[in-house]
Amino acid sequence: MAPRVARLPFLSLDYLYTPSRDVAKDVKFFTDVLGGRLVFAIDAMGTRVAKVELAEGPPHILLTDHLEGDRPILVYRVAGLEKAVSRLNKNGWKRGRTVELPVGPAFTLSSGGGHRIALYEASRSFVEKGFEGRFDF
Repeated sequence: MAPRVARLPFLSLDYLYTPSRDVAKDVKFFTDVLGGRLVFAIDAMGTRVAKVELAEGPPHILLTDHLEGDRPILVYRVAGLEKAVSRLNKNGWKRGRTVELPVGPAFTLSSGGGHRIALYEASRSFVEKGFEGRFDF
């Protein structure tokens, strides 16, 4: 029997941060073929990012051309980032790279099998609201 693990700090899986070789083409697929709603499509500082909603709630799809690899990053919201990091470290997870997302601070980690996960604290959700309705492409 597997050892019991203390409750993990994940509140919700909010985003599938997905690498794309052609963001505009993938946006058309997710909207025209799958019927998703395009929330924003930003082309700035040499990077394209688009948010597509396939359902009323999360997880939402973030398509981007700046991520390396083929696997998405599963982006989980937590109540407090440092507390979540501390709990995960106690469970044997090693802290990855610290990043700043528009919605708040985050850190990433990878499993031995190549799965990519990010935890973030939603301290600036107003920033994402400001992106809604912006369609650069």
